[in-house]
Amino acid sequence: MQEKVITTSFESLGLAPTLVRAVAEQGYTQPTPIQAQAIPVVLAGKDLLGAAQTGTGKTAAFALPILQKLSAKNSHPIRTLVVTPTRELAAQVEQDFRTYGKHLALKSAVIFGGVGMQPQVDALRRGVDILVATPGRLLDHVQQKTVKLAQVEILVLDEADRMLDMGFIHDIRRILALLPATRQNLLFSATFPDEIRKLAASFMKSAVTVEVARRNTPAELVAQVQHPVGQERKRELLAHLVKSNDWRQVLVFVRTKHGANRLAHHLSRAGIEADAIHGDKAQNHRTRTLKRFKDNELRVLVATDIAARGLDIEALPHVVNYDLPHVAEDYVHRIGRTGRAGAEGEAVSLVTHDDRPLMAAVERLMNRKVEERVVAGFEPGTRREEPREHQETRGNRGQNRNPGRRQQQQPRHGQPKRTGHGQHQQARRGQPQRGRSVDRLTAEQEAQLAEARRRMAEEGESRRNSREPLLGALLGSKR
Repeated sequence: MQEKVITTSFESLGLAPTLVRAVAEQGYTQPTPIQAQAIPVVLAGKDLLGAAQTGTGKTAAFALPILQKLSAKNSHPIRTLVVTPTRELAAQVEQDFRTYGKHLALKSAVIFGGVGMQPQVDALRRGVDILVATPGRLLDHVQQKTVKLAQVEILVLDEADRMLDMGFIHDIRRILALLPATRQNLLFSATFPDEIRKLAASFMKSAVTVEVARRNTPAELVAQVQHPVGQERKRELLAHLVKSNDWRQVLVFVRTKHGANRLAHHLSRAGIEADAIHGDKAQNHRTRTLKRFKDNELRVLVATDIAARGLDIEALPHVVNYDLPHVAEDYVHRIGRTGRAGAEGEAVSLVTHDDRPLMAAVERLMNRKVEERVVAGFEPGTRREEPREHQETRGNRGQNRNPGRRQQQQPRHGQPKRTGHGQHQQARRGQPQRGRSVDRLTAEQEAQLAEARRRMAEEGESRRNSREPLLGALLGSKR
């Protein structure tokens, strides 16, 4: 049977028919600017500095020519090492190698932390041509002598600026020292600060620079808007935007892991399917959550900057900066999650009074203003209107507190005891019945309570038999 020949403009770049076929099967017919400029350079064996925004196809810009160069030999030592800053990015890059190399007899593997080492060791023992790794886990394998880098021919540092931001510079230098002196070096990054150029100069030789977009600029297809809002109403405004605009797939950026958890919980309580990913989440949870988001089973994904690197979500329509980044370049990385591969996207920033200097830094970096649009009902300084009955309840709360407590205490003196199961258990412990909060006291708190009672007795306090005020203080400190 004669094989069907698929021709695209990728052929003009010098790629083999098997790779052109794999690219066409993914629906790509025209190379992006970074691909058109970088692929011939890599095929020629030259060192390369590639600067392109996230979502412009820079992974294929190095994966395709590397696959072609490696396919000339039929052996399986590690000949290409790709180093990335995060687990998600490592997994995505390795999957791209598999996709584009599906018609080749090459093997690839990915290693990163947060999971067991033994499956990774087994994969390395079976033989690997292309290894994609995060710095820390790679050095773990080096220390355990389960990986050999003596035959590496091509080194790729992907998202190099992020690796420097995350403090991996010393790990990168250790990895460089482990590699053969004669090799091809490729360094790719969404942004290209001067620190990256200094790092590149330390190990690259006569590198060709490919910069397809002005430095630190967002994708042109991303519409940007900022909504002024008070800090106390940011969560409410986000929920309002998701519901009123019927957003179905939203990636939300926050600064901290704890903040990601809290925001995802708040959105879920508001009836919006949401979950969070960050470094403290188990890898299987991160993988499962990301799959649900990609499959449109999860409406909102809340993420920190580090966890979001490597998220490759086709036609992601909305990115929200719930917290503006402290580093202006991170804004470019964030909104680069949308407006990818020719698709339009929207980047929304919720800006409080304290966030204004951060937004000003972003605008200076991009050399453009971000449109400011006030959402009706959420103007800075406004408060959420509460139902009248809620206001009355809150206003009377202080007046009713003591009478209510006295009413609850009366049955202890004048009414028969209830005989529920919980009361019998406490009676057997020799404890008075005061509700569930008593059961939550630890042994240490009971000792503190006893000591406090003795002090009160010595001071002649009349409340020495009252346990309620102490319970509230102790349980409050426990929380």
